[in-house]
Amino acid sequence: MIGPDPGFPYLDENTRFRFPPPESWSDSIVAVGGNLSPGMLLSAYEQGIFPWYGPEDPLIWQSPDPRMVIFPEKLHISRSMKKLFEKGEYVITINRDFEAVIRGCSEIDRPGQGGTWISEDIIAAYKEMNSLGWALSAEAWLNGELAGGCYGIRMGGLFFGESMFARKPNASKAAFLSLAALLFGKGVKFIDCQIPSNHLRSLGGEEISRDKFLALLKQEIGIKSYNIRS
Repeated sequence: MIGPDPGFPYLDENTRFRFPPPESWSDSIVAVGGNLSPGMLLSAYEQGIFPWYGPEDPLIWQSPDPRMVIFPEKLHISRSMKKLFEKGEYVITINRDFEAVIRGCSEIDRPGQGGTWISEDIIAAYKEMNSLGWALSAEAWLNGELAGGCYGIRMGGLFFGESMFARKPNASKAAFLSLAALLFGKGVKFIDCQIPSNHLRSLGGEEISRDKFLALLKQEIGIKSYNIRS
């Protein structure tokens, strides 16, 4: 089966599902199957898991080790980015056009990835999460055109970054850094950047073990008793 399972029950935002416990995880893939309904996605993020799968794959749930995160005191704004902000080159907005951002992320060419993981199923699911108030986007506009942006999930004191894109130089950085500063100013304890990369390191990302990530997650969000029935 490719993508979400149409026979799996829809879980609303108040319903939770228990994924396999961390002690059973042998690699980054921790589960296969289910769907992208709000309760399923929230359950995953609360347990340190997120969906990541290719266009020909079933729905795959992952939790990488190590994990990349950004703490408030480590957020790095380079000298060139500070100059860009001072010039006001980009107009930054929050949640002005979530769909345009996620579609921008799905369309951008990513060398070596052989296609996008942001399918129509993912787009529909995160648009629903945005309408429910869980998903956020940041947009960078240049002369009235969307030049770049980023999106992710906000839960309590954490933000789970999902993807970013740029059509103009530094547009994704401008959107992400603006959103990160806003979130940290509102008390977010750290941003989960998921997969380590040099680009994220340049913004202040650092690698921590999955065990440490799960401990921080539990401290900030808490782990409830999960059942697919509310």
